[in-house]
Amino acid sequence: MTSIGFYSSSTPITALSPQRFARAKTFLADKGITLVAGSLTGKRDGYRSGTIEARAAELNALIHNPQVEIVMATIGGTNSNALLPYLDYESLNRHPKTFVGYSDATAILLAIKSKAPACRVLYGPALVASFGEFESMVAETWTYFSKIIQTPRGGTVTVTAPKTWTDEALNWNTFERPKQKYPNRWVATQKTKLTGRLMGGNLNTMYGFLASPYFPVLTKNDLLFIEDAEKDAATVEKNFAMLKNAGIFDQVKGIVLGKHALFDDLKTGRQPLEILQEVLGNTSLPIIADYDSCHTIPMMTTPLGSWATFDATKMQVTFSDF
Repeated sequence: MTSIGFYSSSTPITALSPQRFARAKTFLADKGITLVAGSLTGKRDGYRSGTIEARAAELNALIHNPQVEIVMATIGGTNSNALLPYLDYESLNRHPKTFVGYSDATAILLAIKSKAPACRVLYGPALVASFGEFESMVAETWTYFSKIIQTPRGGTVTVTAPKTWTDEALNWNTFERPKQKYPNRWVATQKTKLTGRLMGGNLNTMYGFLASPYFPVLTKNDLLFIEDAEKDAATVEKNFAMLKNAGIFDQVKGIVLGKHALFDDLKTGRQPLEILQEVLGNTSLPIIADYDSCHTIPMMTTPLGSWATFDATKMQVTFSDF
C-alpha cells in the first residue's frame, strides 16, 4: 500500500476548504492510499499555514518519516520559496523520496531536483486541489498519476493527452453542475516532435528563486516546461520577458508550454503562445503548446528531469530515465 505524506507550504487549504479536503481523503483512501498528515493540517496563520520555521519543520518531518514514500503538496499559493534554505536535502540524498505537486510547489520541486537529484520529482496533482475534484474528471487525473508512479525507476512510459479539458472555476466545495469541457488539441511551431531532458514548472513561481542555487542548471539538451494560471496578458508578457532577460531561453533547445487556465487577454485577442513568440523575437526555439500538465483538468503528471519525447500530432509524450 502506497503512503502519501501531505504538507501545506503556503496556502492553508486544509483549514480553508474542509469539504474539499475531506473529499480528497476519501477518494485516496478508496484507492488504497495511506495518508500521513503534516503537522500544519487544519491550521492557519493568515494567508499561510504557519511561520516559515513551522512550514519547513512540517515538510522536514515528512522527509524524515521512513513510512512516507510520496510527499505531496495540498495546493499551491505564493510563499513556498521561503522554505528552500531550510529543507534537509542531505537526508533526501541518503534516503530519496518521490515529491509531487504543482503551481507554487514548483519552488520545492525544483529545489529538490537540484539539491537531491536522486529523488523522483513529479509535476502533478496536489492533494486538495486535484483529488478533491468531483467525478469523473478526478478519475482521469488519478489515472495519469498512477501510471507514472507505477513506472519502475529508470523505466519508460507513454501517455496520451485527454480528449477534453476544462478550466471552468466551479464546484470547489459543493457540486453545482457539470463543468463545460472543450475538445483538446496541442499546437506546435517549427517541429511537431521535441525530445530532451524536461525541466520547469509554474512560471509565476520561478521568479521567486530564479537567480538562486535552488534553480536547476539548464543545458542545450533541455526542454523548458512552463505553465501558469489566472494571469493577464500584461503579466504573461512580463514573465516571459523575465526568462529572456535572464538568458534562460538561450540555454535550452525547445519549450513546452502548458495550457493557461482562466487566461485574461485584456481584450487584445492575444494568447500566451503568441505573446511568447513575440518575446522570443530572433531567438529561434521550437514550441509545443497547450500541454495538459497545468492548472486545467484533468491533469497529466510530468516527471521533471526525465528524458521526454513530445509528439504534438499524436498528443502523446514518452518519459524515460526518471
